[in-house]
Amino acid sequence: MAQSRSNLNVKPIKLNALTLKPTGKIDRALAKKLYYQMLLTREFEDRLLKLYKQNELFGGLYTGSGNEGVCIGASMVLKKGDMMAPSHRCTGTHFVRGETLEGMMLQLMARAEGQTRGRDNAAHQGSIDRGVIGYISHLATTSTVACGTAFAQKVRKTKNVSIGFLGEGSTSLGDFHEMLNFAAVLNLPFVLIVENNQFAYSTPTNMQYRCANLSDRAVGYGMPGITIDGTDVELVYKTVFAAVERARAGQGPSLIETVTFRMQGHSAHDGAEYVPKEMIKQWEKRHPVDLYRKKLIKRGWLTAKENNALTKEIQAKIEVAVSYAKSRPYPEGATAAEGVYA
Repeated sequence: MAQSRSNLNVKPIKLNALTLKPTGKIDRALAKKLYYQMLLTREFEDRLLKLYKQNELFGGLYTGSGNEGVCIGASMVLKKGDMMAPSHRCTGTHFVRGETLEGMMLQLMARAEGQTRGRDNAAHQGSIDRGVIGYISHLATTSTVACGTAFAQKVRKTKNVSIGFLGEGSTSLGDFHEMLNFAAVLNLPFVLIVENNQFAYSTPTNMQYRCANLSDRAVGYGMPGITIDGTDVELVYKTVFAAVERARAGQGPSLIETVTFRMQGHSAHDGAEYVPKEMIKQWEKRHPVDLYRKKLIKRGWLTAKENNALTKEIQAKIEVAVSYAKSRPYPEGATAAEGVYA
């Protein structure tokens, strides 16, 4: 005979108790770090696109122009021991967590010294030491792994948290709903970030779901949900900071929807002809890197001269990484079967 909720002493969550308000402070030093990482990410991916067009990169190339505010703002919150599962639009998170330009370029150029030893040329790479779970093409599935690490952290009582990233298209998959329910029921230190960049490949949001905001789905699982402007890196940082601190305090998971725009096609070979040109023009004015640069200059925390010098410095470092990766060998054909079977 099934037992009632009252017999099991289960306390339902009151919906009016599910609040998540942005907190945390942004001082000048942190602002400069946020901007540096955002600019580094954009310049790095712009260089990748040039390499792709020059046939220096092969296969698929997935970039995240327009998503810099989300990936940098969120990952800058994390501490040593925390885990994250980035998506294919989150190149910058790897740099925030300690990956080098040379290391990332070796991987993307399929060199033998890359993390996947030249077997792959996408950012399907991770590092347990750096707290990065390598993503796979079934992107919602990667976030379930992050949810699993949150479960391990709770069992071990580490006070660490885990963050998962996925696109709005992945919220229609079963993985999304199962991980949220699992995280909520077990009250895990887990934060799931939805990068709503308007298109799941070529499918616009109005053909993906009917709810007003994807964060509305959090209520059904008994956790806080909030929708924010993903082009505002400081708002992203403060919101994720609040969710992470809540998780560290043992108050459970949160769902954050960040609204932004994918400035390029799904991948480098996709011309995105299905995106209305007027829509692109509107969002170009809200590119997160440009918005933050203007904000910092207005505050007096950055000058145009400093920005130009910083851009040149970053571009020079990227060229060093490109030259280094080009000088390194591809894997030997005889090693192709190594590491495939135990």
